[in-house]
Amino acid sequence: MKPENQSSVSHFLLQGLPIRPEQQGAFFALFLGMYLTTVLGNLLIILLIRLDARLHTPMYFFLSHLALTDVSFSSVTVPKMLMDMQTKYKSIPYAGCISQMYFFIFFTDLDSFLITAMAYDRYVAICHPLHYTIIMREELCAFLVAVSWILSCASSLTHTLLLTQVSFCAANTIPHFFCDLGALLKLSCSDIFLNELVMFTVGVVVITLPFICILVSYGYIGANIMRVPSTKGICKALSTCGSHLSVVSLYYGAIFGQYLLPTLSSFIDKDIIVALMYTVVTPMLNPFIYSLRNRDMKEALGKLLRRATFCSH
Repeated sequence: MKPENQSSVSHFLLQGLPIRPEQQGAFFALFLGMYLTTVLGNLLIILLIRLDARLHTPMYFFLSHLALTDVSFSSVTVPKMLMDMQTKYKSIPYAGCISQMYFFIFFTDLDSFLITAMAYDRYVAICHPLHYTIIMREELCAFLVAVSWILSCASSLTHTLLLTQVSFCAANTIPHFFCDLGALLKLSCSDIFLNELVMFTVGVVVITLPFICILVSYGYIGANIMRVPSTKGICKALSTCGSHLSVVSLYYGAIFGQYLLPTLSSFIDKDIIVALMYTVVTPMLNPFIYSLRNRDMKEALGKLLRRATFCSH
């Protein structure tokens, strides 16, 4: 990149959410409450898994990483969004914008890989229950998580390095509440063909292929249940996979909605609505999904509360 191009834009302006001034206070309180719930709920899941020896299993190992990812994912965008709701000049430095975009892509991709690893874990648990402990050994779980982190880092780093080669001449207003890659590319005054090609290619690898793997896993699970259909078997499968299916539905429902739903109106940008879904709503709901639908988590929470009550007395 030429030095003059790099220095031509030192900061970006975020338009933020399309909210009327008189509604700012109510929405600020709403999103602050949702963010605090996300952080506390996911940290509680991590704490329960850490303290309860019964939860030291592959499924909860993946869940603890998913909870950490959800906290980090929300923290990349929501605190800045809340700050901007209280200020008139919604500015973000060039370096800060690039960093926010990097971590946003990183944790989006990491979410995708982790729920794919969890789908494989559920497939082994139902289709190969007798060999579960042999297949899902500690080394394999650590390997799957490590690969998820490495691939996510490679994906976000590729996008970031390519973006640093793009020139921004005059326009610096982003019609979003965070530094979204697509919105940034629209502001560019240079050729972005390579960036768009990489966006499509990497999107297939980190979003579409994991989704296909999840569908295949549940296809085998469904076929295994139908082989010897019984009410007990179906109930066991639902209890084993229900929480994970709910998380998958929320995650991919938001992503596919971004491409399949028409624009709601000229005032409400569907990209902003979808982004709020998977940066604010989904990370907040995941702890409730796993705690309310999971007997082990509820027992671990009850045990922790009884211990806290005993210590207080």
